Amino acid sequence: MRRPTADQLVAQLGKNSFFAGVDEDVLRQMAASAVWRTYASGEIVLLEGEATAGFYYLHSGWLKVVAMSPSGREQILSFLESGDTFYEAGAFSKRPNMATAVALEEAGVWLIEREVVLRLVRERPLLAELLLERMANRLMHLVSLVSDLSLRPVTGRLARLLLDSADADGILHRPRWYTQAELASRLGTVPDVVQRALRELDREGVIEVQRRKIIILDRDALAEWGE
Repeated sequence: MRRPTADQLVAQLGKNSFFAGVDEDVLRQMAASAVWRTYASGEIVLLEGEATAGFYYLHSGWLKVVAMSPSGREQILSFLESGDTFYEAGAFSKRPNMATAVALEEAGVWLIEREVVLRLVRERPLLAELLLERMANRLMHLVSLVSDLSLRPVTGRLARLLLDSADADGILHRPRWYTQAELASRLGTVPDVVQRALRELDREGVIEVQRRKIIILDRDALAEWGE
């Protein structure tokens, strides 16, 4: 995989929701010292418990972010696609990683170094305010995830996930690695339970399950399942 240029990274960061409204000069300073790395499918990008030197931008490919229980059970926290940033807290904290990120296919990743971000934050208070707001939004998303896992039944969690993940046409595309085992881990359950939930929603005419995609047929009904 060819290393992108710094100009390409600046343009990509400018389109990322986490950096919306950030001056191009700031993005250029971040990009100037960014470190480029590639990962093969199955390779660990971040390891839970280890230290990191900043935060990351996913240029290409897919990753999954997981937390592991002491017994070895995997809970998927999120899937990341090209254009996403992740582990933003690494720019402000030297605490060990709280989760593991794994490449689901060949991936190209930029590391934005902590020292650069901290220097820019000290120089530009408005940048600090903006990044704090974006990080607070990420925290609220994680709180919502915990609430779903503890309070919502599996079919309800599945309905909410489909609504949140589908594109504008109501389709959730499933790359070859997006198996029912991966879906089950994300929902905090096991594949058999997910299969039953999918069949139930399909039988009710709310969704149509195909091999590589799930199509939402009735968004309002699916939203009721997700309540």
